[in-house]
This record gives sequence, C-alpha cells and structure tokens, in this order.
Amino acid sequence: MPFTKTQKDVDDWVQQFKISYWKSHAILARLTEETGELAREINHRFGPKQKKSTEDVKDIEDEIGDIIFTLCCLANSLNINLDTGFSRVMDKCYGRDNNRYEKNETVN
Repeated sequence: MPFTKTQKDVDDWVQQFKISYWKSHAILARLTEETGELAREINHRFGPKQKKSTEDVKDIEDEIGDIIFTLCCLANSLNINLDTGFSRVMDKCYGRDNNRYEKNETVN
C-alpha cells in the first residue's frame, strides 16, 4: 500500500515548521471542513443545489486530495499506520461483508 510513503511525504512537509502537527481535535475540525467542501462541490455538480454566480468551480480531485492530506496529518499526529488500518478494512470487506451485496455476474 502506498500510504507509508504518503504519510512520510506529509510528515516531511510538516516537520519543517516549528508548530508541527495541530492537536487531534483541531485536525478533525479541519477534516470536517475539507469534507464539507467536497460535499458542497458534489452537491453543486450532481445534486439540486446550484452554485452562486460568484462561486468558483472547485476540482473534486483536489478536494479529495485535501481530505487525504488531512487524514495523514491526523494519523501521523497519533502515530497510526494507515496501511494497517486500511488492510483491516479490506479484510472486513472480503470477510464479514463479502456476501452483503449482490455481486456482478461477470466478476469472479
């Protein structure tokens, strides 16, 4: 999994500053803000809510990138390995949730 490198890239960038990581509750607040920005953009593009004429179109890819960066900050600040956490989630998907949803007939 590439999270180890991603977490190191984020850590290398953060460590150049005196403040280092914010407190975990502040990072969580930032994550909530970033998620809200993604939700707003998705809603404007695919939902019923129209963007105001004064609002810029945001890149969904960039908004997701902001979320990944912030999650890496949170994980790093708490000494959490995202590869391990993600691996456990995938184990649940292929174990507990393997037969939860109807499968495509073309997928083995």
